[in-house]
Amino acid sequence: METQLTINEVAARTGLSAHTLRYYERAGLIAPVTRAPGGQRRYAASDLDWIGFLLRLRATRMSIGQMRAFARLRREGNATAPERRQMLETHLAAVESSIELMQQSAKALQAKIEHYRALEGSAQKDSNPDEGEIHAYKPLRKRTRQTAGDRR
Repeated sequence: METQLTINEVAARTGLSAHTLRYYERAGLIAPVTRAPGGQRRYAASDLDWIGFLLRLRATRMSIGQMRAFARLRREGNATAPERRQMLETHLAAVESSIELMQQSAKALQAKIEHYRALEGSAQKDSNPDEGEIHAYKPLRKRTRQTAGDRR
């Protein structure tokens, strides 16, 4: 017989609270789990595997709505595999784009840190504090009477 875990045991293993596990079940992310004679939830190893995958989706910032749609398709069986694959491919593309943006931002932060380290080591007190900085965005144009439309 397969080992069944209580909600507290699953909470300890997954890092989710018992309240969150009950919410996931109510929200349709987790199929209704089996119950002990006293009505307490009992989770199987397959439930833990699925919860682990949900945690991966959550870590990649998939919305609850998307997770719910994915879970619904999963419950419908193998006939929905192409739809589930497409959902994951679309989500993966968004995750990869987010990673790229974060890497670019991290490089900009590293450059800014190096700039401030150089300023700290510099003896020049009257230099421009922003001189030599790397800006990822184009500077704004200065407004002139011509660009402002001469509003007198």
